[in-house]
Amino acid sequence: MIALNSPVKPDIRKLTKMLETINNNGWYTNFGPLHKELTIRLEEYLGVKNLLLTNNGTSALQVAARAIGSRHILATPFSFVATVSAFKWQNDEVSFADIDSKSLNLCPTAVKMAYRKGCKADTLVATHVYGNPCDVELFAKLSEENKFQIIYDAAHAFGVKLNGESVLKYGDASTLSFHSTKIFHTVEGGAVIFKNKDDLIKAEEIINFGIRPEIGVVDVGINAKMNEYQAAVGLGNLEVIDQILEHRAGLFELYTKELENVVELPRWHPEANRNGAYMPILLKDNSQMKHLIKHLYERNIQSRNYFTPSLDKLFIDSHNYGAINSRNASEKVLCLPMHAHLATKDVLTITKHIKEIL
Repeated sequence: MIALNSPVKPDIRKLTKMLETINNNGWYTNFGPLHKELTIRLEEYLGVKNLLLTNNGTSALQVAARAIGSRHILATPFSFVATVSAFKWQNDEVSFADIDSKSLNLCPTAVKMAYRKGCKADTLVATHVYGNPCDVELFAKLSEENKFQIIYDAAHAFGVKLNGESVLKYGDASTLSFHSTKIFHTVEGGAVIFKNKDDLIKAEEIINFGIRPEIGVVDVGINAKMNEYQAAVGLGNLEVIDQILEHRAGLFELYTKELENVVELPRWHPEANRNGAYMPILLKDNSQMKHLIKHLYERNIQSRNYFTPSLDKLFIDSHNYGAINSRNASEKVLCLPMHAHLATKDVLTITKHIKEIL
């Protein structure tokens, strides 16, 4: 079976050595030395400041919202369920605006129309879908005009740059997921990159029960800290991340070359690199998608209709300013195998079968 995903396996010898160090120190969590080291090294590698590690990507979204003062979210309906359920869980008000049918990212025109129709959201939440950057410059302009903040769900965008600068620098906060299925992982984990230092300081309190060092509890908080074992996995995986990104980007390029005249592919941001987080294709309709899934599986190839359903259909109590494009995309987008262990010959086998089946 050619698997849809296969997590990066940490070097067990290096990991064991770090775990022994943790055990000898007796410091397992609460901002330990490996936690601090991973924070510094990720900031250096990604070219960002004000990075806060968290225990998972969902917590990263929730903490980001509370740190910058969000309560009413205008979100994309085309994303993983956690992009919205993270805010619904903490009783934030959520509204939806539609996506662009070509890029599959939140559509600036749809956002503009939502505010013209009376949207009062204080924060826009946009996903860089499949690692494809949103129109960050236009969203920045819209945020000034309509006085909203921006959180980018960048769970798929590790290593993505715009004009040589990290896409994580945009918005008031960008969040990452370090789940084991992601390009870079700490088994479970996540991070928030804040625009402002004060928001980082606030978030550090939030993830530690609302405690400010040497003062005590200053606000309501939760426990969303990354532990030392997670940080150890991250430090190990960071050593091989360049090879992983290069390999996945190469696979993405090969897929594109083989399929660009066979199926529709999402329109990529022209000034961004590809990190190979996912390999999405757009089929003609739901019937063709199901047909392809079935026949690929018969040939021992996994694939996944991702994302489905459109989130406005899940969270029906949220205000919807339109989600036609999202609903259409959710019925015909298919993600093909993409991971660090996938070989060039596997991609050629997959694309050969797709051509035959279609």
